[in-house]
Amino acid sequence: MRKRIFTGWTFRRFLYLGIGVMIVIQSIRDQQWVLALAGIYFAAMGLFAFGCASGNCYGGSCYVEKKIKV
Repeated sequence: MRKRIFTGWTFRRFLYLGIGVMIVIQSIRDQQWVLALAGIYFAAMGLFAFGCASGNCYGGSCYVEKKIKV
């Protein structure tokens, strides 16, 4: 888990983390607790590299078949 947090940082991961933190801060200020959960989810996507932030193939363990057009 530590390796996953500290390696592989891309612009998209920074973006997810930053937007998630901003959503959490703003929702806490406005006392919108359900929205804070959404912000925590986005921040976690950036921090732990899961969901869209990791590109669905974290670690190269998936195989994508290439289609050849004839």
